[in-house]
Amino acid sequence: MILHRMTARADQVDALREALTRLDRKTNEEWMASLDSRKRAELQFHDLDRSAGTPDDPEHLDRQTSNKKYYSTTGASRRFIESWLAEHAKGRVFLDYACGNGLFSLAAARAGAALAVGLDISRTSIQNARALSGAAGLTGNTWFVQGDCENTGLPDESVDTVLCSGMLHHLDLNHAFPELRRIMRPGARLLAYEALNYNPVLKLYRRLTPGMRTEWEKRHILSHRELRFARRFFDVEAVRYWHLFSLFATPFRSTPLFGSALAVTNGLDEIALQIPGLRLMAWMFTFELVKR
Repeated sequence: MILHRMTARADQVDALREALTRLDRKTNEEWMASLDSRKRAELQFHDLDRSAGTPDDPEHLDRQTSNKKYYSTTGASRRFIESWLAEHAKGRVFLDYACGNGLFSLAAARAGAALAVGLDISRTSIQNARALSGAAGLTGNTWFVQGDCENTGLPDESVDTVLCSGMLHHLDLNHAFPELRRIMRPGARLLAYEALNYNPVLKLYRRLTPGMRTEWEKRHILSHRELRFARRFFDVEAVRYWHLFSLFATPFRSTPLFGSALAVTNGLDEIALQIPGLRLMAWMFTFELVKR
């Protein structure tokens, strides 16, 4: 029985690799022709965002860096994701759905994934991810491919574990959720890590920094409405809320006081974000989608 399961899993991984090889063969002309105007705008935005930029392009460099200071306070949620990957990726086919530069794909590969696949609309992101994978010596169990998250081209029921980090709000969930259900095996589990669209201060900040987001993204930050929609396709489990008071540690990020300030504010978050109503003021939330 164990040998049969191992053989079946090897066959499934081989079939997935064949599908990924076919996706890799798409020419840029074929790829661009398959995208509508919304997706082309997303591709162009993320190609630019993931590029290195140049010293004579201050607007691009400012967009890349001005928002990053707040992410210095997200260590608690990042550690949670890394722990989740260590638990759910080992021995499984892992999909980093809209992978960006592929850092979580590499974490899944290090955790022992049978195959860690990174899929992203941005060619620049995929090039970056492949370079990082090569530098880390992880090309044996990683595969990065440019693709459309709403129409992945992956085989039915081909992945066991999925991570979507900060990207569901870039997608049309009317297409993304059915596509995810199609490619996930029964019992497969997805972890989503998303911004939450309730805090009025954060909503104001997003309106005041329009150049940091695509037009679609601005209008589709997630709320509980999207969780209710997700229940049409999946069981929704383990909803958790992250980062309210921890944001107040941001001004200390370059000082010796940062560690202490973050520890105190994280402690406040652990209490405050358990309170119904108040937890909706969180910056981020995570939730799991399970295909039964």
